[in-house]
Amino acid sequence: MPPTASSEPGENATGDFIDHVRRQWHDTRPDLDTDPIDVLGRITRISSLALHQLDRALAGSGVSRVEFEFLCALARSDRPLRASEVTTATMTSGASTTKHADRLTRAGFLERLPFERDGRVVLLQLTDAGRALVDAEFPARVERDRRMLDGLDDDERATLTALLRRVAGNVEASTW
Repeated sequence: MPPTASSEPGENATGDFIDHVRRQWHDTRPDLDTDPIDVLGRITRISSLALHQLDRALAGSGVSRVEFEFLCALARSDRPLRASEVTTATMTSGASTTKHADRLTRAGFLERLPFERDGRVVLLQLTDAGRALVDAEFPARVERDRRMLDGLDDDERATLTALLRRVAGNVEASTW
């Protein structure tokens, strides 16, 4: 059953953007059950809006969002990481990892270290400037994320976390 609210995109009183999208799909393709859009459409929209906010917040920092995620992967590690480990942590390609490592090294946020057990492997490590950037920007990101959850009590956040963990598990285990 499609949403019945008669709102325009962005209105909160009688529906949101996803309700509007579902109504449009119902009008265009009434034969299709669009219930999954209720959840996954909202996850996608929330993610897009959150990433847009992060892009805006990082605009003056000298790094892109992807580069910031790259620096965060290194900041939360207790040791320097191989490029392949950063690739896995950031879900970027190997070529993208190399490109970002080159730029972040030139910018002074990252340094490359030799791996003593294998001379072909290079380790990546934050410089003091890279650490300072993460230390300045990451708390602000967490606070923006916290504000997105305003209005949810502890139990609701725990329930939402558990449900999203299950959905993430389905996606990560999928072979579609």
